[in-house]
Parts: sequence; structure tokens; C-alpha cells
Amino acid sequence: MADEAEFDDFVVARSQALTRSAYLLVQDAGLAEDLVQTALTKAWFAWRRIEDPEAYVRRIMVTTATSWWRRRWVRETPTEDPLAHTPTSPDALVEGVAAQQDLWTALGRLPRRQRAAVVLRYVEDRTESETATLLGCSVGTVKSQCSKALTKLRLDSSLAAVSDEGNLS
Repeated sequence: MADEAEFDDFVVARSQALTRSAYLLVQDAGLAEDLVQTALTKAWFAWRRIEDPEAYVRRIMVTTATSWWRRRWVRETPTEDPLAHTPTSPDALVEGVAAQQDLWTALGRLPRRQRAAVVLRYVEDRTESETATLLGCSVGTVKSQCSKALTKLRLDSSLAAVSDEGNLS
């Protein structure tokens, strides 16, 4: 019973942060919730063995999002207007800032490994070694993926227009 209570406490305390990270990984609010639920379900079965639950669940989220990305073509639905559905942040009603939407869109255009590295390293404010552990790669890979991602973000035309206006530093 103590394990069940600890798990419940973890879910209550960390679900919102995990959902934000999941959204940044999959760029869809519904899929983000599904990703968190899937990760928490997988973590429940190993709960007694887990030493660092947050890192364990985040690692599950990254690997699950990767496997979903590999199978994404199965879930795609063609539409007449490819821009008819743009991903929205769970906090979009409150934030409502165009620059943030441009950033979400630009992050969504990054390759999955680069996006995961940027989300863990800069959005989640993880160290390089923590990010490497969560991604299952070396610190050098984290550095190179982040460097490549930041270069792409700097060259992104939608972000360049905003930074020229002085709204984004």
C-alpha cells in the first residue's frame, strides 16, 4: 500500500510538468496526455525498482514518443488544407502570445532527437549529463544535437521576424 500511495503522490505532484514536457515532444495536447498516461502506466509496473521516478518517467516519455513518431504515418489523416490544424499549447488561452506560437511551431519542425534534446536541456533546464541519461546517448551527442537545433531555430524565418521586432531575445 505504501508504494501505491507514493505513486499517487508522484502523479499528483508531477503530472502537470510531465504533460508540458510531453506536449513539447509530440506537439499535440491530446497526444501529450496520452503520452503521460502511457509513461505512468509503464512506470507503475516497475515502481518498486525505480530509484529516480521523474527521470525514469521522462525516459519512458522520450522513448515512447520516438516509437510513436516512427509509426506516425498510421495515424495521419489527410485534409484538403494542410494548415487547418495547428497545434495549440495547453496554456494558449492564457498566454496568447504570437511569438510563443511561432516558437512552438519552430520546435515542431526540428527533427525528433534535436527537439527532445532542446526540450530536456533548455525547457526542462536539465544538465547535459541528465539530458544524455534521459536520451540514452553521450554528453557530446546532447551538445551536438542542441547546437544543430539552435542553429536551425536561429535560421527559422518565423522566429527571425519576431526577433527583428525586438519581441524575442
